[in-house]
Amino acid sequence: MSNLLVQLLLIGLAAGVAGGMFGIGGGAIMVPAMVLLMGLDQKFATGTSIAAQILPIGLLGAAVYHRSGNINFKYAVIIAVGLLVGNLFGAMFANQPFITSETMKKLYGIFLLAIGFRYLFIR
Repeated sequence: MSNLLVQLLLIGLAAGVAGGMFGIGGGAIMVPAMVLLMGLDQKFATGTSIAAQILPIGLLGAAVYHRSGNINFKYAVIIAVGLLVGNLFGAMFANQPFITSETMKKLYGIFLLAIGFRYLFIR
């Protein structure tokens, strides 16, 4: 198996485990891995992450949570509508000519720091 294929499979596996455990994966795992480990451009990594998530990646994990009674489908549908619209607007913003990959990296870093700070210090 090629090194690239192994890297991509490991990134997908790590993102899948994080998605199943914490509901994260694309932005928190796949994008940084593609940028930092594989050297991909920030925008290219973001687009690739979104494309990978188009498939029903959460289907099996959702089935497990459903069997345990840990899903509110009404909330999930409403969130999905927001995801559709938000993803469109986010992609349109990120792909403006004045938004560089360096700007995207900085905005993403600020986002992760804010979430980390909130989890560590604010109850």
